[in-house]
Amino acid sequence: MHSSPTILDRQEVRFPLELAPAVPKIRRLYRAATARQWNPALDIDWASFDRSPYSDEQLLAARLRWSKTAWGEYGAISESPALQIRFCQERREPDLSLFFALRTQEESRHAETAFRFAEVLGGYFAEPQGSVAPVTEAARDKDFKTTLYSHGVRRMAFDPAYSTETIIASLVCVSEEVAFDMFKLFGEVTTDPIAKKVIALIGRDEARHCAFGWDFLDHRVPRMSKAEIDAILHGIETFIRTIELNGYHHVWLKPDSAAVRAEVNAVRITAGAGLGASTEELEKPALVDSMARIRRRMADWGVAL
Repeated sequence: MHSSPTILDRQEVRFPLELAPAVPKIRRLYRAATARQWNPALDIDWASFDRSPYSDEQLLAARLRWSKTAWGEYGAISESPALQIRFCQERREPDLSLFFALRTQEESRHAETAFRFAEVLGGYFAEPQGSVAPVTEAARDKDFKTTLYSHGVRRMAFDPAYSTETIIASLVCVSEEVAFDMFKLFGEVTTDPIAKKVIALIGRDEARHCAFGWDFLDHRVPRMSKAEIDAILHGIETFIRTIELNGYHHVWLKPDSAAVRAEVNAVRITAGAGLGASTEELEKPALVDSMARIRRRMADWGVAL
């Protein structure tokens, strides 16, 4: 029994190597990313974090919240190399590969930042915990795998059934936009100065990630057929229905379980402490606004989401 072919089964053609700018807006994003590097170890004054205003319950909840952020970033780290391979195999514009080389670095930076914050809060958790509410080992394992693997972008990157445009539209123009809006909301309701610094620095990178998706699709869609654009629409709607609306970014959208209730409780406690989270009541209207803006933006391409 043979597995389905992937883009890795195609003959690789590396030369001639083209490096001249082909999508100027993306080349500018790449240059901006190189100029705005930051170091999680040096650019955040971790030693100034004061634990004394917070209860043990609040610190524990925030440790869980930021540990889970790190797990999600671990998954994001591997998305960029997977898509880099795709860009090379399809001989895409060099601007894409240049930008994604830095995106890999930025996602690594975000993971390290979340890890460091969990550490100063009292200690990073390498896996889900049942400390906030009883959680079985099977539930912890399922939740951990869901956090790391649920949106399947790495698999999609090697699957010729999904166009590069569909992947970028789903991963960036939908998922990254939703994530960016969440970080904006966190910044508005967070009071701890270290948490606010963390959110501001990560959010600055995420803004470029979002811009990449829109700039890429603005460049590509006018060159695509109606059937290709319809495929993008189908892919986006599937991604929203099966990933975003199943709680990839918003825990309160996940199917109910003890593990989910524990996480909702931890997030609510973290938000109440001003340590870098928000609540369902605030996130619901923000998510509606996110989707409305995405829908309006995609209407420019003739995509009726």
